[in-house]
Amino acid sequence: MTPTEIAVAVLIAGGVFFTFVAGVGLLRLPDVYTRTHSASKSDTLGAGLALAAVAVTFGADLPTVKAALLVLFMFVTNPTAAHAIARAAADQGIEPWTVDDDESGGGNE
Repeated sequence: MTPTEIAVAVLIAGGVFFTFVAGVGLLRLPDVYTRTHSASKSDTLGAGLALAAVAVTFGADLPTVKAALLVLFMFVTNPTAAHAIARAAADQGIEPWTVDDDESGGGNE
């Protein structure tokens, strides 16, 4: 394998990993705020790594410029959308998930 192929494989593997982590976070986390955080951070990084693999694959060509612009667009819009969702949830009065003292198992009895 050439160094370019190795770099592409590593970037794709990283993108798949972080996208998978975002999906697991959406399924497993308890409330809208933590789910929004998971989707905003992990999914943005996963898609950014996948688009970086596209840029490395095509080299210095027009598709690389398009991939770079997509990464820039995603780095601006994904956190903005996550903030808007969290803000809308707060405006609707949705309370963040908290652990009750009785359920935490660490209280003095």
